[in-house]
Amino acid sequence: MPEPVSPPPLPVTWRPRRGRVVAYGFAAVIVLGAVAMAVFIAEPFKLPDRVAIVAFGCGVAWLLHLLGRVRVEADEQGLTIVNAARTHRVTWPEVLEVTMVVGDPWPRLDLSDGRTVGAMGIQGSEKARARQATAELRALIRQRGEAQEG
Repeated sequence: MPEPVSPPPLPVTWRPRRGRVVAYGFAAVIVLGAVAMAVFIAEPFKLPDRVAIVAFGCGVAWLLHLLGRVRVEADEQGLTIVNAARTHRVTWPEVLEVTMVVGDPWPRLDLSDGRTVGAMGIQGSEKARARQATAELRALIRQRGEAQEG
């Protein structure tokens, strides 16, 4: 059985390493490529076409930013879960449990209103970091949640 993890001091933020590097790295390459393409593209393409190429590259970079910004923030009041499409704010008593089964892409938070929210800021592909972050989050939920273990 794994050793119990003590809760980290607040505030704490968990965010993936590889996912951010890949997302922002590709975003930079795409924007630079779009600008280079707009500058060096053949003459039949006019200024509006060139602007559209750069705008498309910036749009793809914005979508990659949505993936790169994912995180889970814990503070004294509760959790902020920033996923690609939505941001969720929950207080500690609202969070019942965090679960992450081997092979899951990220942990799931079970909330008191019956909802389940994925925490994309903890990436299952970063195996050891994900296990540690999930254990720390679980310890915080036990420490600060409404249902105290006794």
